[in-house]
Amino acid sequence: MKVENKPVVFMLMSTLSLSVTGLLAKQLSDDLSVTMFSFLRFFTPALILLVMLRFNNLTLPTASTLKPILLRAFCIGLCQLCFIASLQTLTLVEGVVLFATGPLFMPIVEKLFMRGQIRMSTIMALVIAFTGVILLAGADGEFTWRVDLLLGLAGGLFNSGSQLTLYKASKSGMSPLEINFWTFGCAALLILPLVLFNDANVLLHSLSLQAFEVPNTVLVFLMSLLIINTQVFRSKAYQLASSGSQLAPLIFTNLLFTAVWQWAFFDDQMSHSQIMGISLIVLATVLNTCWVKFSTTLAVQKESGRLSKRVH
Repeated sequence: MKVENKPVVFMLMSTLSLSVTGLLAKQLSDDLSVTMFSFLRFFTPALILLVMLRFNNLTLPTASTLKPILLRAFCIGLCQLCFIASLQTLTLVEGVVLFATGPLFMPIVEKLFMRGQIRMSTIMALVIAFTGVILLAGADGEFTWRVDLLLGLAGGLFNSGSQLTLYKASKSGMSPLEINFWTFGCAALLILPLVLFNDANVLLHSLSLQAFEVPNTVLVFLMSLLIINTQVFRSKAYQLASSGSQLAPLIFTNLLFTAVWQWAFFDDQMSHSQIMGISLIVLATVLNTCWVKFSTTLAVQKESGRLSKRVH
């Protein structure tokens, strides 16, 4: 395999793993409570990562690293709670598309908490995306506020927070496996009180052995491996890529894979207005991401041109 093709292959493997994770999440959301599923979603991968890391010296987070890890655990915990709750009534494609709106909210989160700037392109993308949400919420030509759609958007919002805090945590000396272990472990601890409160009866009955069947156990374990694969493959892709713009369009192949899974495993049908709404949301997210990469590349080219003129 050519070296220049390896980042593309790793990114496609990452998005494929992510899409299968969404498929399994949709299946398990019908059998497990939101709180129990969210807890297992973090506890099981953390346990697997601990086994993988036990042969090395596990690095403890420093005081400066602990803050972004805790913030990411908080954001990713709320993100999954909202996403899993929305999947109980939304179709797989609807839930994944709303979850993928995370990049649209990043400038807003940066503006509120990190004193960033909101570009006009981002505002336009948000307008297009929310137009898509309105079409998605339409039923027989009437717009109705749906809680599941709002939960899906909230999942995208907290997803943006988890990505921004991941960027800060990645600047530490910890490996990606260690960062994910501490993040997943802290997220599981944050959700544990909700599990004890909401699933107390299940836990009292033989530690949920009657409610948590063997097939579900296998699906949770498989999903945990796919979650780890998603992170590892994406890290390798970015390490080998010559630039971030090379991989940015491939992130949205997750939506294509998800559409295939819905067509193959579910009988959900959407109206033309809902399909148009999903298309607008995807278009807004893609345009916003590509515009950021394009403007960054253009700025670098201008700066290099100025430097060359000074030299000559």
